[in-house]
Amino acid sequence: MTVFHIIKKPLLVALLLTPLASAIAKPVPETAQLEVSIALPTIDTTMYARPYVAVWVEDADRKPVRTVQLWVGKDEWLKDLRSWWRKAGRYDRELVDAVTSATRPAGEYTFVWDGLNDKGQRVEQGNYTFYVEVVREHGGRNYLRQKIELGENAFSHVIAPTEETGAIQLNYKL
Repeated sequence: MTVFHIIKKPLLVALLLTPLASAIAKPVPETAQLEVSIALPTIDTTMYARPYVAVWVEDADRKPVRTVQLWVGKDEWLKDLRSWWRKAGRYDRELVDAVTSATRPAGEYTFVWDGLNDKGQRVEQGNYTFYVEVVREHGGRNYLRQKIELGENAFSHVIAPTEETGAIQLNYKL
């Protein structure tokens, strides 16, 4: 009897006993959503320009899964959102066109991410990183991130204010 025959049966038994369900990733629940509240503070300066803002989510492998918001004045300024641009913007013109909206004045803004990726598919449960990049001409640059776990448990996080943002509130609801 060869070594192949000796190993073959135990390996087959082990494979049959391994639950397939553990190998298949589970999507986030259909009702899951991440509510995001961002405050843009009033900044008293003679050279004030509305900030460019990119909000996106990356998976545990640091691959972008969804650009949630993109506030820019002109396409030529997209590259100023350096981190977002390197990860997602320069590779997908259709995505840029689909998510871009106008810059916003100082104020409070709330929007919801529905748990879908940029292709419209529900993401898998697991660990992700939420990013906000804010850049203002004649102003500062802030790059913020928060680790999050999307699954079957609700959570809330507050990202501390910076020079270009007020507090950012994340509420994961089911």
